[in-house]
Amino acid sequence: MASMENPDQTKSGDEEKHVTRKLGGLKTMPFVISNETFEKVASFGLLPNMILYLTNEYHMSIATGANVLFIWSAISNFMPILGAFLSDSFLGRFLVIALGTVTSLIGMSLLWLTAVFPQARPPHCDSPMTGSCVKANSAQLAYLFGSFVLMSTGAGGIRPCSLAFGADQLYDPSNPKNKRVMQSFFNWYYASVGLAIMISITVIVYIQDKAGWVVGFGVPVGLMFISTVMFLLGSPLYIKLMPNRSLFTSFAQVTEAAWNNRDLVLPPMESGGAIWYFHKGSKLITPTEKLRFLNKACMIRSPEDIDMDGRALNPWNLCTVKQVEELKALIKVLPIWSSGIIIAVTISQQSFPVLQANSMDRHLIPGGLKVPAGSFGVFAMITLTIWVAAYDRIIVPLLSKFTKRSQGLSLKERMGFGLVISCVATAVAGLVESKRRAAAIRQGLADNPYGVVHMSAMWLVPQHCLIGLAEGLNAIGQIEFYYSQFPKSMASIGDWSGSFYPWHGSGELDWESNC
Repeated sequence: MASMENPDQTKSGDEEKHVTRKLGGLKTMPFVISNETFEKVASFGLLPNMILYLTNEYHMSIATGANVLFIWSAISNFMPILGAFLSDSFLGRFLVIALGTVTSLIGMSLLWLTAVFPQARPPHCDSPMTGSCVKANSAQLAYLFGSFVLMSTGAGGIRPCSLAFGADQLYDPSNPKNKRVMQSFFNWYYASVGLAIMISITVIVYIQDKAGWVVGFGVPVGLMFISTVMFLLGSPLYIKLMPNRSLFTSFAQVTEAAWNNRDLVLPPMESGGAIWYFHKGSKLITPTEKLRFLNKACMIRSPEDIDMDGRALNPWNLCTVKQVEELKALIKVLPIWSSGIIIAVTISQQSFPVLQANSMDRHLIPGGLKVPAGSFGVFAMITLTIWVAAYDRIIVPLLSKFTKRSQGLSLKERMGFGLVISCVATAVAGLVESKRRAAAIRQGLADNPYGVVHMSAMWLVPQHCLIGLAEGLNAIGQIEFYYSQFPKSMASIGDWSGSFYPWHGSGELDWESNC
C-alpha cells in the first residue's frame, strides 16, 4: 500500500490505520459543530416560508410554486449521491465540505439579492386575486432557479460528509476511552442540529414575517458566512483523510471480474481462505455467503495472477475480498433504502402545510401570540426530540424485557413502525384538510386562497407530531442500519442515505468484524 507523505493530514481509506494525533481531537470540535449549526439554521430557515415568497413575490400559482419547491427538494436530496462518491473516491471529505459550504453561501446570496433588487422579480401586485399580476420573465426565473441549483449543489457537499468528517477528528482506536469520546461527540452533534432546526423554523421564520424578505433572507446569508469562515479557520487543525481509489471503479472491477470468472466453481465455505485474494492486514479474508456469485471476483485462479508484492496483476480480473464485500453492502441496503422513499415523500410535504396554516387562525389564544405559518414544523421537531430521549431512557428498558434484545426493537421493526405512522400522519392531514375546506366553502372562501377560515391552526399540530414520531422511528433507524452495513471507507455514502433527515445515526461500527 502506497504510503502518504504527510501521515498527520491524510490517511488512505483502505489502510484503516491510526494517524498521528498531532491534528484533530477535541480542539477541532468548535469549528466542526459551529459550521454544522450555522449551516442548518441558514438552510432550514429558508424552506418554510419559500412557498409564500414564490406565490406573493413571483406571482406563481400554488401548484406551480409547490412543484418548484418539490423539484428543488428532490435535487437537494439527489446531489449528496454525487458528493458522497466524490468524497469517498476522489476529493476527501474536507474539500467536498469546503466546496459545498462556499457554493451554498453563493446560492443564498443570490437568493437574498432577489429580495434586495426589485428588478430581479416581477413588479409588486396589490390585487393577486384578479389574475392581472405580471408574471416573472425568463431572466428573472433563471436567476431564481440558479440560486436554488447552487444551494442544492452545496447541500450535496455538506450533507453526506459533515458527520463522518467530525468523527474522523476524534477516531482514535488506541485510546481506551475513544468510544465514550465518540458518543459524546454524537450527542453534541445531535443537540446542535436539533437546536439549529428549532431556531430556524421559529426565529428565522418570525423575522421573515415581521421584518420582510430582505432582512429575512439576509440573516441566513450572514449565518452561512459565519459557518464558512468558522470551517475554513479550523483547516490547519483538521485531519484530512484522502481516499486512495474510486468506489465507482472498484464496483465496476468487481462486476467485471465476477463476469470474467463466471466459469469458476465456488468452493465450500469451510475450505478456508487459501483461494481468496486479500491484502495483508485485512480483517476480511473470506467472503460471506450472501450474493455468492460475486465471490468469484476474489477467487485466485493461479499464482501467476499475483505479482511479487502480492498485488493483483489485473484488478479487472481479480479483486480483494473487501472490494467484493463493499459492493455487496451497497446492493443489500437498496431494498431498505427504497422503502424510505415513501416516508421521505411524507416529510417533504412542506409547502401545503404552510399554506394550510396561512389560511387558518394561527393565534395560540384569542388575541394572543400569532404563530407564523412556517413555524408549525417545530411541533415535529419537539416530538422527535422527546421521542429520542424517551426511547433511550424509558421505552428501550421496558421493551427489552419482552423482546429479550438490549436495543428493544430491532432496526427493521423501528423502520416498519415509522412507515406505518407516516401513513397515519398523511391520513390525519387529509381529514384536517377536508374539515378546513368544508369551512372555507361555508364561509364563501373556496376561491380565495388568501382568505382566513374561522378554524384554529392548532388542528395541524397532530399531523406534525405524528410526522416527528415517524422520523424518530424510521429515519434514525435507517441511518443506524446503514452505519452497521457500510465499511468506514463508505461512511459518506452511509450519511447520504439519510441526508434528507436532520438527524443522523448513533455512531460508527466495526464493519469488518460485523461481516
